[in-house]
Order: sequence, then structure tokens, then C-alpha cells
Amino acid sequence: MTANLHKTRVAICSIVFLVFAAAAAWYQQPLMLLLPIVLLATILLIRYPIFLFYLLIVSIPWSFEFNLAPQLGTDLPDEPLMWVLSLVAIILLLRNRANFFIFRVHPLIILLWLQFLWIGCTLTTSTDTFLSFKYLLAKSWYLLAFVVAPYFFFQDEMVLKKSVLLLLVSMILFMLMTQIRHAFFNMSFSHVNDALYPFFRNHVNYSALLVCMIPILMALVQLQSSLNAKLLYGGLLMISIIALYFSYSRGAWLALVMGLCAFWLIKKGLLLFSFFLAITLVIATVFYFTAQDRYLKFSNDKNTVFHTNFREHLIATYQLKDLSNGERAYRWVAGIRMVSDNWQTGFGPSTFYSSYKNYTVPSFRTYVSKNEEHSTVHNYFLLLLIEQGAPGCLLFLALVGSLFWYIQRIYNHTTLRFWKVVMGAIAAILVMECTLNFLSDMIETDKIGSVFYLCVAVVLVADSKLSPNIQRIAQTITQ
Repeated sequence: MTANLHKTRVAICSIVFLVFAAAAAWYQQPLMLLLPIVLLATILLIRYPIFLFYLLIVSIPWSFEFNLAPQLGTDLPDEPLMWVLSLVAIILLLRNRANFFIFRVHPLIILLWLQFLWIGCTLTTSTDTFLSFKYLLAKSWYLLAFVVAPYFFFQDEMVLKKSVLLLLVSMILFMLMTQIRHAFFNMSFSHVNDALYPFFRNHVNYSALLVCMIPILMALVQLQSSLNAKLLYGGLLMISIIALYFSYSRGAWLALVMGLCAFWLIKKGLLLFSFFLAITLVIATVFYFTAQDRYLKFSNDKNTVFHTNFREHLIATYQLKDLSNGERAYRWVAGIRMVSDNWQTGFGPSTFYSSYKNYTVPSFRTYVSKNEEHSTVHNYFLLLLIEQGAPGCLLFLALVGSLFWYIQRIYNHTTLRFWKVVMGAIAAILVMECTLNFLSDMIETDKIGSVFYLCVAVVLVADSKLSPNIQRIAQTITQ
């Protein structure tokens, strides 16, 4: 029976290949020969989804942007891998009744669902329905590939450990390659982006992913019992910090400091309190500068320039004369004015670029305000307010706050050293991501968004494993 089935499968595969080979010859398109190979690879990956997941994890640092059309692009190869893994995630979800129940009732999942549904609602009022619909589609496969699928895979702690190591090794190899390429440019600030091409848009995106590897390395040092292993990961930690320095990203340096503070905060039980304090301070600052138009005192004095020398760049930063912060102020002012005009539902996902020019204040304009890259407001929280209105921003803040609450609770109550260390690392990564996304907007990118949603999946797994109530419900359902 097995031999006959094997022969049948070989025959079918042979026929499919011959059909495509004949079509390639007829249409004189050799690339058509790749289609049966891609089809076979897809079938195998669906059959053995864990290898698909591992491949996706490894590809994150090495993926690059590819534009199919002016308004249609993708990230290769990780985004096509997300599409296939999303299908696998749906199949896994439907096959497992207990986990399906948890996915319906867990507060973190409910918040993710509410976010997704609210994005769907904003399509009806979006200023560009096509762009907003693409955003909604992309959000769906990010959630399926980096939350749903990992939730099932990470039930096996060995898979979690392998996934972390694969991401770490992949990023370390990319980091080493980048340092070698950067060395040919004498490690200069002006050529750092050249060393990253085509895998990262700029040094900000690269440093954002690199800084997230540091808590992972710190966790690995803590979890090792062997001195040699501790020395190995400790050495990689030092190399990563040096590489982070040569990324010349002030935001990543600040994120590293805030991430180190997160280790202290979680030990003191102040993680969630600090999050609420930070939100309060930001809101108070915004009200202060918008009252009586105080923000106009900080308008661009036309001295903001881009410095190719990093020392001059740092000096310009604290003198408030560097180009990037000048342009950031230009867009923040426009963004706040947009929020005041449409705070209920926003302008629609992915519509900032097409809408913000009418809200800018000319006195804040800089030399790069033409925005040829079509980049956004450089603050993810403000971007949510602009594009999804107050409900969209509040739902995301509720999600992050809930993550901190669960992380703190798990850290305080578990006696397992492994999960304590993991929660400490995730707390640091999430604090880093909040810091980075206050100065940029990268949750929707494959590099940083993937890490954010993987952290959500790990927290869900930890809570399901360590919470007696969830374990009891799951056992009842499966009986």
C-alpha cells in the first residue's frame, strides 16, 4: 500500500514537471520551470510547517524590499513565507479545540481582534480605501504568522529555544557581514547605509533589530551552566554592543538604556506603573506645548543641516539643529493638527503621506520636507492617532499595557528560572520597541513588527503554561 502510494506521488510530480517543462518550451519562458519546484517546496513546507517557521525566522534580517508597482511592493523572501505560514496557522487553529477556545477568551487575543476589527471599520472612512485595505491584509498575515502559528509551535519549549537561536545566529551573521562591508568605508557615519543595502532601508531599521538581540544574549548568558557557553554568549554580547555603536543610531542607543532600565523595573515590580507614568508625561508635554501655541517657539531657524561627521551630528542634536529631529518636528506638528481635525476615526491606515502636506506649518520646514521616500510621521503612537483615530491608538496602548501586566505577573509568580529570564528579556525588548517607535514607526515592518508579535506569542504561551485556570479549561475541553 505504501509502495503504491509512493509510486503514485512520484508519477503525479513527474507529470506536473513535464507539463510545466512543455509550457516553458512552448512559450520560451525558462522561468516557468521554477514553478513546479516552488509548488513542491510549498507542499513540503505545509506538510512540515515547523521548517517553514524556522525558514521565516532565519530570513527576517536578510529580507529586502521589492516593488512590483509604484503602490505595490513586498519584502522578499519573508513576506511570501508569511502567506504560506498564515494558511498553516488557520489549519492548526481549526484542528485544536482547546487552543481555539483560549484564542477566543484570552484578553491579549481579544485586544488583537479588536484592533483588527477597528482597522476594518476605518476602511469605511479612509481617504484611500485601497491603501488601507492593503494594510488590513498585511496585518492579517503578520498576526497569523507571528502570533497564531508560534503559539502552537512554542508549546514545545525546545522549538522556542531553537527559534530564538536561529533568529540570533541569523542576525549575528548579518551583523558581522555588515561590519566587514562597513570597514571598507572606514566605518564612517556617511556610508553606514551603503553597508546595509539592500537588506535594510537605513541604519535606523538595522540598529532597531540589532538592539533587540542584546536582551536575548543577556538572557542566554544567564541561562547557561557551562562557563564556555557563558563566555561565548558574553563575547557575542560585547561584539553586538560595539556593532550597535557603529550603527550610529541615537534612537537605538537610547533604547538600549531604556531596555536595561526595564530589567530593574521588572525586578522592582514597577513595569506597568512606569508605562502609565510615561504616557502621562507625554500627554502633559503635548498639552503644554500646544497650549497658547508654545510649539511655535521651536520652529526651524533654517540652520538645521545634515552632518556627514557623526560628532557634528551629535552636537547638532543637543543644540536642536540636526536635520532629522528638525524634520521630525515638522511632521509631528502636522500630525497633531491632523488629529485635532479628525480624532474619531482618523484618515485611514497608510494614508499619512497623502494627507499631511495640507497640515504642515511652513516655519518648521526643512531641506528634506519633500519626503521623496514617502516616509511617515516618525512616531508610531501619533501615527495610530492620525490614521486610526483615538480608538486605534487606545487599543494599541491597552495591548502594550496588558503585555507589561502579564509579563510582570508571570515574572512575580513563576518559580521556573527559564520563564523568569524569558519574561525579563521580553520586558526589555518591548520597552526598547516602545522607545524606538516613539521616534519612528516600525511595528508594521517585517524587521521590528515580527519581533513585537513574537513577543506577544511567547507571553501567551507562558501564561497558558503557567496559569492554572487556563490549564484547567484546556483540559476540560479536550476530555
